[in-house]
Amino acid sequence: MLIRSPADVASSEITPEGLYLDRRSWIRRLGLGVAAAAFPRPLLASQGDPNSWEEVTGYNNFYEFGTGKDDPARHAGSLRTRPWTVTVEGELARPGRYDLEALFKGIAQEERIYRFRCVEAWSMVVPWNGYPLGQVIKRLEPTSRARFVEFTTLFDPQQMPGQRSAVLDWPYVEGLRMDEAMHPLALLVTGVFGRPIPNQNGAPVRLIVPWKYGFKGGKSIVRIRFLEQMPRTTWNLAAPREYGFYANVNPAVDHPRWSQATERRLGKLLRQKTLPFNGYGEQVAGLYRGMDLRVNY
Repeated sequence: MLIRSPADVASSEITPEGLYLDRRSWIRRLGLGVAAAAFPRPLLASQGDPNSWEEVTGYNNFYEFGTGKDDPARHAGSLRTRPWTVTVEGELARPGRYDLEALFKGIAQEERIYRFRCVEAWSMVVPWNGYPLGQVIKRLEPTSRARFVEFTTLFDPQQMPGQRSAVLDWPYVEGLRMDEAMHPLALLVTGVFGRPIPNQNGAPVRLIVPWKYGFKGGKSIVRIRFLEQMPRTTWNLAAPREYGFYANVNPAVDHPRWSQATERRLGKLLRQKTLPFNGYGEQVAGLYRGMDLRVNY
């Protein structure tokens, strides 16, 4: 567990990437005795070692910078991530405009290895650094009327050339049900491999919800709203038959244009079986008890 934010860490203190690729070194750094008690499997992903820095930062979906997988790495250098503020609105006691230091004040940063599953049937294992979303929400004191949380990405076509096209209805919007957002696995990410998160991965702050498909993880977040009604999210509006609001990894439900039953981890030749809830079912299945997950996809 880290106490300081990435911006406060001297470059000499950052753990070399090689240590992250060494499973035993990572487990020692994480403090397995504590982590395993809280999360038996999710923090360690149980799917092999993390992907490389080049794979994690060079192969991305971030349509604000283009629709090609290498477009974000080529074009995201234009994004200015300091200063950065997040506006918090809606059904809560502490609305306002927060810089990141104020938003995360008093909350310890954590390091977690999570499996990351994209709807296009590819996956990664990534060591993220960030702040538990539920702890941030508690500090903001949502009211009893807040049943959903909405996240909005920066809209600035000058910095984000992909927004000059009409491929999506900008700005990008995603959302979670409140109990999903409060789940201890949900993370507001500010770093990867012990370094500040690169622009192409969603700098300076993005969402990771590891049991859902990657498109639920809004990047470069500038607004968080607490709502009584379910928000209208970008991909659900763009293609409602393909992208539902919940976006839980469900291998039994095919995407209309391809199967979700198997996936290929980047860097690996052979495909592997897709796990329900991306392998986190033991921790999150109870959130959806009684729901038809073929309908609420």
